[in-house]
Amino acid sequence: MVATTPVDRLTPGDHACLTFTDPEERLDILAAFVAAGQARNERIICFTDAPDADGLRAELLDRGLEAGGELTVAGSDRLWGSGTGPDAGTMVELLARELAQADRDGRAGLRITADMCWAARPQANAEQLLVFESEVGRLFAAGRLTAICQYDRESFDPVTLAYAARVHPRTVAATVYHEDPVLRICRQHVPPGVRVAGELDYARADVLSDALAEAVRLDHDVHLNLNHLRFIDAGAAAVILRTAAHLPESRRMIVVCPEPIERTLTVAGAAEVPTLRMLVRNGER
Repeated sequence: MVATTPVDRLTPGDHACLTFTDPEERLDILAAFVAAGQARNERIICFTDAPDADGLRAELLDRGLEAGGELTVAGSDRLWGSGTGPDAGTMVELLARELAQADRDGRAGLRITADMCWAARPQANAEQLLVFESEVGRLFAAGRLTAICQYDRESFDPVTLAYAARVHPRTVAATVYHEDPVLRICRQHVPPGVRVAGELDYARADVLSDALAEAVRLDHDVHLNLNHLRFIDAGAAAVILRTAAHLPESRRMIVVCPEPIERTLTVAGAAEVPTLRMLVRNGER
């Protein structure tokens, strides 16, 4: 089995696979991947089915990325040009041309992320995915192409997902601090911080404390994404407020959450912590 690589540790020439079930986690990983390409002055193309091109561009911009000329967001159908349906040979040729164009433009390389849901469309020949993943490998030899192929677990059967994992030299996923049937805590890349989903109580407060401690070490401002948190008790809320209160005056903890979570944090004393800022769905506190 190929070991999982954090997205921020991919290097030029890497060909990675991302299988996902959480759309927000997928978008966070893509944002980090695009940000790394912008920092390296690479040509970047994002091929997407869902969200569509405009939707994905908006999601990336919402995460603070720049809409520079090096970034192109396009529908997956652009991969096969004027053809009536997906064709592996056509797609590999297009990527080869884009790589050559990046060289002519003086870019450091080409960075591609592709939503592979095209392979699940009725008009896609079942063999096209196998051919594409096999043939595209030769483009990585020079170390100027970096790519993530995305596979939505709800769109592909287990055999296809296993094949995808096997043919990619690397797989990418979020760094997970804790996961059980009711709670998931993982690293958020853009903006940098921690994402928490599910139900959080005092029994798991130590895990949250450890995750926040790493974010305090790594990031200037700590972004805590609680958008998918359904419940938090007073003990876990106290961990958040205590971590924020211990930040220097020049730093902030930014908590994004729904209104029920905001109410619990407010009752716990959020207003008394000057280094804490809360952004609530449909409004700001």
